[in-house]
Amino acid sequence: MIFYVAFDDTDTLDCGRGTGKLARWFADVIPSECNQKMVVRQQLLHSPDVPMTSHNSSLCCVIEAPDETYRETLIQRGIAHILNHFFEGSDPGFCVASEDDDLSALIRFGIKCTGVKTTQAEAKVAAKGIHLSGHGGTNDGIIGAVAAVGLTHLGESGRIVDYADIRDLPQITTVGELRERGIHIMSVNRHAEFIPDDHKIDNQNSLRPHLWARRLVVPVMASGNETWQTISIKKEYTFVQQESVFTNN
Repeated sequence: MIFYVAFDDTDTLDCGRGTGKLARWFADVIPSECNQKMVVRQQLLHSPDVPMTSHNSSLCCVIEAPDETYRETLIQRGIAHILNHFFEGSDPGFCVASEDDDLSALIRFGIKCTGVKTTQAEAKVAAKGIHLSGHGGTNDGIIGAVAAVGLTHLGESGRIVDYADIRDLPQITTVGELRERGIHIMSVNRHAEFIPDDHKIDNQNSLRPHLWARRLVVPVMASGNETWQTISIKKEYTFVQQESVFTNN
């Protein structure tokens, strides 16, 4: 069965590493019978009204376990993992749920977190019956942790920051090599043509599939004869006032 183990706000602006690394390192401490299938970064509201280290993202580990009995072990090891690696001055939050839980409230909360500022009280209501805990500072990280679980289970957003051997692949790969790993390639050209296995993909040294329709997808644009390039590049964020259909009611 699948468990969602989410971390948020375990770092500080000058600590030298983000929560993403802590989430990826969790694979080293889970039970040997479990498999950390992927780590998904979810982007939440980026606004001057929201306290954040840099980009207001949270991380969710998708873990395959033999059965429900592993829930408590994952919770205890996750808490210990935070206490071992978080930085003083951060506000860590932690959430654990399984695919068999009713995650509808977490999904609604996660979507809301992408558009408006939310509160710890709202996070606790959304996660009723689900493990949710704070481990330092203001505990504001519980907001992002709940949102990461909901959004990752929904499967319509997020960037995959760890999966299989994507961090070890060369800059140029074939489409077939990615498909063998369960990664789907999607042309964003006007005609959305099928891309043959022998075509080349330039991942710009940062292959990070998107989570779309619960599938790992790499959107690409044609860059030459039988060659393609990923459209994702690192982006400098600025605070922009956003309109939203969500309310605080």
